[in-house]
Amino acid sequence: MSYAVLKILHVIGATMIFGTGSGIAFFMLMAHLSADAAFVARTARVVVIADWLFTATAVLAQPITGYLLMRQTGAEFGDGWIALSLALYAVAGLFWLPVVWMQTRMRDLAAEAAARNAPLPARYHRLFRLWFLFGFPGFGAVLAIIVLMVTKPVIF
Repeated sequence: MSYAVLKILHVIGATMIFGTGSGIAFFMLMAHLSADAAFVARTARVVVIADWLFTATAVLAQPITGYLLMRQTGAEFGDGWIALSLALYAVAGLFWLPVVWMQTRMRDLAAEAAARNAPLPARYHRLFRLWFLFGFPGFGAVLAIIVLMVTKPVIF
């Protein structure tokens, strides 16, 4: 596969992770602020699907395209910006996996509340706060990786 095609695929993957993450955060926050259990349940249902369909696909493709780009350019795992990018990728994953579980659980709790015509339960609100907090390091790691990919600084 040509360098240009690999780089395009890699940039699309990074864009998918960043774009899906920011879109999901926005829609979940807007649904949450409505305090409407049915609306939260519908939104969270779509968010969970989007995370698995778009984010998970890009998360799997990024290391493959990145490795193939490394081979074509002569870069190595020991290059500082690559090593730091991989560490940040692990950090992002450590925060993303629990977030997907939290979204799924919040979806279920909201659906149960909507079925009973009840307000969102305390457990939902606790999960939302954690979900919100986990977004900062996870999303921050993704932003830092994008900066590293573009600038390729000499780190060590």
